[in-house]
Amino acid sequence: MLTLYHSPNSRSSRIVRLILELGILDQVEIRIVTIVRNDGSGAVDPANPHPEGKVPLLVHDGVEIWESNAIMLYLTDLFPDAGLGRPVGHPDRGSYLSWMTWYGNVLEPVIIFDAAGLSHPFLDATFRGVPEAVARLTAQLQKSPYLLGEQFSAADLLLVSPYVWFPQSTPDVPVIRDWIARCQARPAVQAATDYDQAAAPD
Repeated sequence: MLTLYHSPNSRSSRIVRLILELGILDQVEIRIVTIVRNDGSGAVDPANPHPEGKVPLLVHDGVEIWESNAIMLYLTDLFPDAGLGRPVGHPDRGSYLSWMTWYGNVLEPVIIFDAAGLSHPFLDATFRGVPEAVARLTAQLQKSPYLLGEQFSAADLLLVSPYVWFPQSTPDVPVIRDWIARCQARPAVQAATDYDQAAAPD
């Protein structure tokens, strides 16, 4: 049994999108929970087993998996036939793992620090900065339409997500803007939006 603890219009929405992309909505129980929002609204939901009261949290046969990139890796490994991951032994497995972890180790931190107006040599040395992250994405997308080549993957879904949530952080780089547009043109985007609209509390 797969159970996703989800709060509409939050970081866990990208997991709902992945579930739709994988075609496994009928195999996942999605439980709607509340979370504390950035504006101070909402509350920790006692029905949510996440140790920090956050989402997403995936539970598979009693085992808890948290953090978006870990959940995405888990699901794409569990359902390899969908082609959204790269299984062990695939020549792109290393690149897939690298992009999936680069998101949490580099991209999201530098976007958050920049949005918060934070700058310090320690941060730059540890996480790089926005220019370095943008240059890394640009270099890859100049080679291929998606991060792993010609085919859309969960790495694209994950790495495009901060630019969807914070469009003001989108760099004015044509290959990056075109990549975002390609990723967001997929049918699962509207399907996930419709799901969240239906699931959101009145």
